Amino acid sequence: MEYRIFFSAGEPSGDQHGAALISALQSRLPNFTCLGFGGPRMAQAGCHLLADLTSHAVMGFLRPIAQLHHFYRFYRQAVVEMECHRPDAVVLIDFPGFNWHLAKAAKSRGIPVFFYGPPQIWAWARWRVRKMRRWIDHALCWLPFEEQWLAARGCSATYVGHPFFDECAGAVRDSALVAQLTGDPRPLLTILPGSRDQEVHANGQAMLRVAAGLREKIPSLRVAVAAFRPHQAQLMERWAHQLDVRALILTGKTPELIQSATCCLAVSGSVSLELLYFEKPTVILYRISPLAARIEKFVRRVKYITLVNLLCHGGRHAAELPPNDPTTPAPTDALFPEFLTARDVTQEICRRLATWLSDAEERQKVVAVLRELKKSLGWEGAVDRAADWFVRYLGQPHEVTPGLHPHSISALHERPRPAGLRR
Repeated sequence: MEYRIFFSAGEPSGDQHGAALISALQSRLPNFTCLGFGGPRMAQAGCHLLADLTSHAVMGFLRPIAQLHHFYRFYRQAVVEMECHRPDAVVLIDFPGFNWHLAKAAKSRGIPVFFYGPPQIWAWARWRVRKMRRWIDHALCWLPFEEQWLAARGCSATYVGHPFFDECAGAVRDSALVAQLTGDPRPLLTILPGSRDQEVHANGQAMLRVAAGLREKIPSLRVAVAAFRPHQAQLMERWAHQLDVRALILTGKTPELIQSATCCLAVSGSVSLELLYFEKPTVILYRISPLAARIEKFVRRVKYITLVNLLCHGGRHAAELPPNDPTTPAPTDALFPEFLTARDVTQEICRRLATWLSDAEERQKVVAVLRELKKSLGWEGAVDRAADWFVRYLGQPHEVTPGLHPHSISALHERPRPAGLRR
């Protein structure tokens, strides 16, 4: 039997996760075809792309408006595909702003809809759970507390684990570059300014100012910048020259630069899981506008914005403590100190990084906690578990009615859970 699945991923990280899932499905389903939206990695894995959605990834409250004409065109393409070549399922990977519209379109046409890595509605704008109940048949969750959180709100969900560790373990890295960088005994700070142009523009110069401040404290410091795209590397090179910061700036070498680092300075995002995988002490900086800083206080419902900090502090339950609760540490005192801010925090970040760069004992304390956290998650095999779930689903007869789940929550909970998984 031939199976046809429509995928939609709008972030570079979603492109990576989608590619891994597609490869796993291809090895299990000989007559499997896929199409939809994604990026170069999904295309390389065999997905026929209607458009490269990763090149349009934006965040915030106003920037997406400038992209509306593109997203409307992509939406119309998807609707035509659903109506003319009806897929067996639609698989959405995060990127909720656009993917909610695809979910609604598919659901109204009786096509089953799944989220592989549902949006973090437990952290931001929880009213969106109504959309999850109405338009999503099932969510395959990446974080251990998400299944229970969604199930308690009437959403069908299964925890499979995060695919990032599988992808990191299977990646082919430039061992010569790692050997060259780690062979130098001088401390190395790796800067990760983000994959979106918006993130690089907001954080790049501030991160280089931190590097300049650290160089004054630690003259032997080496600085490396992991750029996602060539034009972003050129921008960082120009800023580094203006700030008189000597830095090794490379494109497409993020894993190598993280692996070789003494510690890192990064934006918030899925890269924090790569930093966890490589057990690298890290400070998180995410600069936002004064207006966005005011708005986020009303829509944010978790104490930490960094996944590593959420996982370290017990997931959602610990993270939901009131912002001013004196019994819990501030975000700047978390395992990965984090600064979601509109103000200049250069000196604060410099102090924290300088400790790790110059004091091996303090640095190893953080490494030990990261190692234990990574071990406790048991994420190895997450991609295979997700692929097996889809194979089981596709191999069973289903009568999907718009607005109804193909599986009840109770039926899903009666199934044996994969070994090593916890709620």
